Amino acid sequence: MKKENKLNKPKKKKSFLGEVVGILIAILIALGIRSFVFEPYNIPSGSMFPTLLVGDYLVITKHDYGYSRYSFPFSLPIIPDGKRVFPKTPKQGDVVIFRMTPDMNPQIATPIDYIKRVIALPGDTVQMLNGVLYINDKPVQRRFAGYKKMKTQHRGEQTYTQYTETLPNGFYHDIWEITDHAPLDNTPKVTVPAGHVFMMGDNRDDSLDSRYFGPVSMDKLEGKARLIFYSTNGNGNFWEFWRWNEFIRKNRVFTLIR
Repeated sequence: MKKENKLNKPKKKKSFLGEVVGILIAILIALGIRSFVFEPYNIPSGSMFPTLLVGDYLVITKHDYGYSRYSFPFSLPIIPDGKRVFPKTPKQGDVVIFRMTPDMNPQIATPIDYIKRVIALPGDTVQMLNGVLYINDKPVQRRFAGYKKMKTQHRGEQTYTQYTETLPNGFYHDIWEITDHAPLDNTPKVTVPAGHVFMMGDNRDDSLDSRYFGPVSMDKLEGKARLIFYSTNGNGNFWEFWRWNEFIRKNRVFTLIR
């Protein structure tokens, strides 16, 4: 019996260590995927109506613009501040997750993730005049696309005017406006500095964006929004499968973001 116990103890120890190593490897793989490949996010506000709705869950790809400290969990300073590895410049029209920091927006106490659309690139000038976007002193074409009603977090039910806006590179997307005379519908002309992009929300009168906090440094870009994999109106829990028809927006599940 004593011999059997002595023989068994090393096996148990070895088995325990193997499990620990296996768990650590799994954690490292998960962190690697989250840092370098893709990451899930959910939409908590209406600043990107009509493209993204509150309750949309989406996937971003991490390689599109290179990697910075904000690519890593907890913004670990593996890459020095202000630096990017394998840097690439976004395209006009890209929907991008980036890290908003207190130095950019005094209204926040700690860094948080924001999602906006890239409107202008380094060297471009940007200005809003009576609700119309001007890039490099030329008005961006917007075509009336109807009226839309939406129940919002802060305004209750709101009627929006929808336009299809075409950026200088030919990319078109829908925007919503309540009025052409909101506080951010008339702004000074801004030149986008090198290494920065100008971001705006598609819900133009309900979005704090580069019109407020200025152009965003590209080292704060985390990735490009690619796909909505789940969407809920908030009136149920995923495990309530018998009620899925009531709260899952089936028409938005597995749709590409543009």
